[in-house]
Amino acid sequence: MQDDLVIFSGNSCRDLAQSIANELGLPLGDAFVGQFSDGEIRVKINENVRGRDVYIVQSTNAPVNDNLMELFVMCDALKRASVRSITAVVPYFGYARQDRKAEPRVPITAKMVADLMQTVGVNRLLTMDLHAGQIQGYFDIPVDNLYAMPILVDNFRKKQVDELIIVSPDAGGMERARGFAKMLNAGLAMIDKRRTGPNVNEVMNVIGDVEGKNLVIVDDIIDTAGTICKAVEALKEHGAKDVYGLCTHPVLSGPALSRIENTPFKELIVTNSIALPSGKAECDKIQVVCVAKLFAEAINRVYHGKSISSLFG
Repeated sequence: MQDDLVIFSGNSCRDLAQSIANELGLPLGDAFVGQFSDGEIRVKINENVRGRDVYIVQSTNAPVNDNLMELFVMCDALKRASVRSITAVVPYFGYARQDRKAEPRVPITAKMVADLMQTVGVNRLLTMDLHAGQIQGYFDIPVDNLYAMPILVDNFRKKQVDELIIVSPDAGGMERARGFAKMLNAGLAMIDKRRTGPNVNEVMNVIGDVEGKNLVIVDDIIDTAGTICKAVEALKEHGAKDVYGLCTHPVLSGPALSRIENTPFKELIVTNSIALPSGKAECDKIQVVCVAKLFAEAINRVYHGKSISSLFG
């Protein structure tokens, strides 16, 4: 029985929230989430939620501060309406790249966001492919970090690409690339790059034999697409055949779309953890795979007190 389970949605990924509710066989919770004329967030819960377990689906992508405030104000409204528990379902956790002090006198904003979530009444966080695993330790509540890798791999297998090499766009992504390589029974390569500033990268070298091979660059986030597009160009210069991309979170800010369109990508496969605006969704090189079934199964297991980790073997 799921009589006490209710799914609400903010405005950042309403289609995904609806798909999750459909997978669970539930209607989406009735709530108004908008703004007053001065831009302040306005929320009204239009149904009785007393004593119920509530799940709020809300990615914190751009406009990140508006989306965070929607989540916070919804939590406050629900808490004051006497819900039993609040689980924040945040497919994309914004500010995750500000997870440490990389230089003097800068904040650790991911920790601040974690503190704020707990302050407004979040009892559990359900997210996917956190940029930095240690962010789980910033919370004093349970954090379930799901993995998009099995969904992306299953989608890519259908293409039946041979002579396959998995490429990490940097040294930090080698563990992720190794996991993809194992699941696809493929080889490994890496791009050695030098970061010259925020969102600015310069590809320096290709490590590994990629000549005459089909390549798949794997990453958790594509933001301005500078890194991955320069990686594609470097791989092509080293004799690669087709180059694909697999990515969980398509942030795609600034010039990302034009860079992708003007780069010799065969295809870029992403999830719908972030809802793509219509212009970006219509890009022929971008394929979106849905993660609603994964989140629905995770929510069902949380609600019934079952294991989440067994989802991934």
